[in-house]
Amino acid sequence: MRVVDSQGESEERPFEEVFYPTDRVPLVAWREFTGVKSAVALVAVVTVLSFVTGLSNLSQPDLAVEGPLATVIPMADVFATFVGVLLAFPLGVVTVGLQRRKRIAWTAALALLPGLLLLPLVTGRATELPLFLLTAAAIPLLVLNREGFEQRLHLSSLQIASLASIAGVGLYGTIGAYGLRGQFLELDGWGDAFYYVVVTIATVGYGDITPLTLEAKLFSLSVILFGTGAFTVAVGALIGPAIESRMAAAFGTMTASELSLLEDHAIVLGYGDVTESFLDSVGDETDVVVVTTDADAASHLSDAGVEVLTDDPTDESALRDVRVDVASGVAVAGDDDATNVLAVLATRNVNPDVRIVAVANEETHVEKLAAVGADEIIDLRAIGGRLLGESLLDHEQEPAEPSSTRESES
Repeated sequence: MRVVDSQGESEERPFEEVFYPTDRVPLVAWREFTGVKSAVALVAVVTVLSFVTGLSNLSQPDLAVEGPLATVIPMADVFATFVGVLLAFPLGVVTVGLQRRKRIAWTAALALLPGLLLLPLVTGRATELPLFLLTAAAIPLLVLNREGFEQRLHLSSLQIASLASIAGVGLYGTIGAYGLRGQFLELDGWGDAFYYVVVTIATVGYGDITPLTLEAKLFSLSVILFGTGAFTVAVGALIGPAIESRMAAAFGTMTASELSLLEDHAIVLGYGDVTESFLDSVGDETDVVVVTTDADAASHLSDAGVEVLTDDPTDESALRDVRVDVASGVAVAGDDDATNVLAVLATRNVNPDVRIVAVANEETHVEKLAAVGADEIIDLRAIGGRLLGESLLDHEQEPAEPSSTRESES
């Protein structure tokens, strides 16, 4: 029988580690139930329940409002009737944002969910107790996972301008309609003015509020023109990039808006045997963009979270698209040395000062890559052979290590 002495100089204590482990193993992995995914799932459940509750309240001809806050909330009957449905729709959008770990969605969720807490306290219905309990659990769970929602919402100047134009048209129309309320039929207060602007911009036009004078009619025409124009531009600015991003992701390439944000990044021209190991060594500290014509490789890299432009790495227009003029460095890493030479030439034409490191798959092509402007050339075969020899010789020169294990037979 072999006995291992665990009292000697060795720090290994095999018997104690196996039979008397020092690490405490929790009976229940609570973090699995209180993580970011659980928070998003709980908000999704609250959203569905809010919509169902809202439909139930809307279907009630005479909704009873008997909760403890019924006398505190102004217009409690209107609040109880509409708040469930009205909050369910923005919460649906917020849930999508939470799935993408957007901080603005996290903020919006914390702003909307308290409204659902008030609903059961206004109606006093026992059927709304699950909504109250789930909402009360979702709020602290979101707060607990605050660090999990760190993604920022990046909007272009056109998107910001389009949103501001919609808000501006809404403000202009509401104030103008209220100021001209004497020249409209059935328009008495701010609520009617806002309602009129919304149905006018949406081109619904119920006809219950009607302009009576020429001035009011011209004002209504201006709201229609400004409103539909702003809404059309906003749809194109907000929905267009999302569709473009989806299509680009399907083909494994970057969008024009994503390319415009590149700066001080590393560019990899071509996809070869060393590309994956290069990306692993760079890590997440440096922004990297790979330019390759290999669609399968582009799709694979895109799925792995690497920015890819599916284009010719020897094309100067493609290099301008990936902003080689502001790149920190360029790695030419294709499997074909002829293509690598052309890629170095194209890079030098676009940015003569950028540092270029190129891979030479054949030793005879090292001088050619240096001649066209590569700052450093990595000869793969020479380096591989050198490392192979050094590894073999170092292993042969290592002395045999004496065994420190005492054995006794019994």
